Amino acid sequence: MWDKKFENTIRRHLPYLEAGDELRPDVSLRELGLDSMGTVDLLASLEETYGVEFIHDFLNSETFSTAETLWNAISKLGAPAV
Repeated sequence: MWDKKFENTIRRHLPYLEAGDELRPDVSLRELGLDSMGTVDLLASLEETYGVEFIHDFLNSETFSTAETLWNAISKLGAPAV
């Protein structure tokens, strides 16, 4: 799945995900409170955390739809494998 850095980073941007709740790979990030401004903030946080830059092909709603699709994009951009 994903590493601890990813989970810690993404959790900070999901206001409806309680601290003890599991971050499931298939749950909509929008349902967990990620809005358009939060998406921009999350994008910047992930780029800084992993030292990657999201290319145009990944800047779409599909990439940011679930934790799984977002982690897949990060992995393709060169984040270290878990």
